[in-house]
Amino acid sequence: MAPTPGGNRRKRIHVVSDVHGNARDLARAGDGADALICLGDLVLFLDYADHSRGIFPDLFGVANADRIVELRTARRFEEARAFGAELWSGIGSDRAAAIEKAVRKQYAEMFAAFPTPTYATYGNVDMPTLWREYAGPGTTVLDGERVEIGGWTFGFVGGGLRTPMRTPYEISDEEYAAKIEAVGEVDVLCSHIPPEVPELVYDTVARRFERGSRALLDAIRRTRPRYSLFGHVHQPLVRRMRIGATECVNVGHFAGSGKPWALEW
Repeated sequence: MAPTPGGNRRKRIHVVSDVHGNARDLARAGDGADALICLGDLVLFLDYADHSRGIFPDLFGVANADRIVELRTARRFEEARAFGAELWSGIGSDRAAAIEKAVRKQYAEMFAAFPTPTYATYGNVDMPTLWREYAGPGTTVLDGERVEIGGWTFGFVGGGLRTPMRTPYEISDEEYAAKIEAVGEVDVLCSHIPPEVPELVYDTVARRFERGSRALLDAIRRTRPRYSLFGHVHQPLVRRMRIGATECVNVGHFAGSGKPWALEW
C-alpha cells in the first residue's frame, strides 16, 4: 500500500463492500492505494451462489441451506423463519454462542487481512459489538462519523434498515437518519446500503428490491457530496448514476469479484 495521503500528489483510495468471507482477495485489496475503505458485510452467513459456504451450512448442512435459500428467494419469509427456528431448536440455548463463535473465527481472518490504513463501517450482517476487539491499530472503525483522507472529508454510515430477513445489524429509520445528520456535509458519503432509488436497490438475480434509505437520498440532494459510495445490492439494475451533483456508485460485490473500486483525485 502507498504512503498515507498527503501533499499535492494524486490520491487513490480503494473501496470494497460485501466481503462475505473473501479474506484471500481482501489481503490484496489495498495494493497500489493510499488507503482502503470497507463498507461492511464481512461475515458470510450463507452464500446464495454456493450453498456449501458460510455459517449456516457449517451448522446445518448443505441440504438445509438449499431449502432456506429456496424459501427466501420465493419471498416465503414466514416459512423460512419457521424452518430456521426448527433447525435452531436442535442447538437449543447455545444458538447465540454458536453464532458468535463462528463469527469470531471469520472476523479474526478478515481483520487480519485489512491493510494499513483501512477505514471501515458495518454492514447489515455484521456484529458491531465485536469489531473493536478485532480491529488493529491500522483499522479505523467509523459509524455516524467522519474522517479526512488526502484533503477530502469522508462520512460513514453503517448498518441496514429493518427487513423481513432480520439480519443482525438492522436499525430503525430514525436511528439511521440521525447518523446521517451527525455526518453532515462531506466530500464522500460512504454507507453500506444505497439511497432509495429503484434502479440502485433492485437486485436482478434475487429479483427483489432491497431496502435503501430515503434519508440518505435526501442528504445527497441537500448536501451534494462529490460521491455517494455503497454496496449491499449484489447485482443491481444500475451500478452507477448521478443524482444532482453527486456520483452514486455501487462499489461492487467484493465476495464475487475480488476487485476493489478505485477513487482517484
